[in-house]
Amino acid sequence: MSFSVTIDQNPYLPEGPQEVHAIVTVESTGSTVQAATAEVIIIDNSGSMSGSCIYAAKQAAKIAVDTLRDGVKFAVVAGHDQAKMIYPRDQRLAVMNDRARTEAKAAIGKVTTTGGTAMGSWLLLADTLFQGVEGLKHAILLTDGVNQHEPPERLSMILSSLEGHFVCDCRGVGTDWEVAELRKIATALLGTVDIIPSPDGLADDFKAMTEGAMGKSVANVRLRVWTPQNAELKYVKQVMPTVTDLTGRRADVDARSGDYPIGSWGSESRDYHVCVAVPGGTVGREMRAAWIKVVVDGTVEASGNVIAEWTDDEALSTRINAKVAHYTGQAELASAIQEGLQARKEGDLDTATARLGKAVKLAADSGNEALSELLGKVVEVEEATGTVRLKKQVEAADEMSLDTRSTRTVRTRNP
Repeated sequence: MSFSVTIDQNPYLPEGPQEVHAIVTVESTGSTVQAATAEVIIIDNSGSMSGSCIYAAKQAAKIAVDTLRDGVKFAVVAGHDQAKMIYPRDQRLAVMNDRARTEAKAAIGKVTTTGGTAMGSWLLLADTLFQGVEGLKHAILLTDGVNQHEPPERLSMILSSLEGHFVCDCRGVGTDWEVAELRKIATALLGTVDIIPSPDGLADDFKAMTEGAMGKSVANVRLRVWTPQNAELKYVKQVMPTVTDLTGRRADVDARSGDYPIGSWGSESRDYHVCVAVPGGTVGREMRAAWIKVVVDGTVEASGNVIAEWTDDEALSTRINAKVAHYTGQAELASAIQEGLQARKEGDLDTATARLGKAVKLAADSGNEALSELLGKVVEVEEATGTVRLKKQVEAADEMSLDTRSTRTVRTRNP
């Protein structure tokens, strides 16, 4: 697989200390090699999953098993107030073949509901299963409830210990789970979070997640950022396909360089927003504000430069790069939605109206039609005046869909 790096920015700065903003597009292409992959499917089988939820979850897990290609190492885990092996019965990964596929689906069919919910223990078992495995490591976690049988501090501690070990996509079925809780897990483990409002949607979603995992070719890719002396790296954020702040995930390489984990890759493209504070320069001076590298297994696969150039031409120094402006707005859109929904939950309707009203405008300006449609289920907009009002009756599933998908971004229409 080959990587490329493209930098979009306005390098021109007025005199004095300034911030340099750049959008770094990383693209990977070309690999048809099926990478060594390990998959752990985690199904919530707590008491609240009884009835249609557990039935649909088992059907979805069977479809995920069918989607795994031969040779993939895998396991199926049931999670309640503890984690239990479903297939294989002992604590190890099986190797997928026709026999294993048949046995795994039969074992999934026998799963019953019991007990409470302790997601940290589920993730610890997945990590134990992945230990010693080389290549791509991916987990799916499905739940319908909140993590009520272990303290929040314990989950936080577990997530800190698991960062970088494997990727985990999280799904909540129904509306009795907490978006912030699953987002916390997905963010720590570089995965995605989404709502499946009805159990009927589980099968298609599990199939898509498993196919996505099978489509990855390279694991543990890192974005390495070098900055010069007297410069300060303010932040590194993924801004496409979702907004994720990577700043706190830095692993120092040396005094001037740090690595940021960007997960597993197939043939795809992602965008990152890098901001560097540089010392003041005189007119005509040019410097490298950052050196961006894509690193796989210690090897630099691609690189690009973020440039700073001081000028007294106000037309140049005040110009905002279109991509930078677009993704700054997309990050603000995600924050506005989440803050507005939290204010609504707390009964602060004025703040909720203001923040969600701002979100309506940002979504429209950026062409994010998916979020505009979801916002329309939570607020009303008077076409004549543009006035935004909160809807009095909002379905819980619509509110949670808006929350989970608030970080999904779109690319600029006219880059």
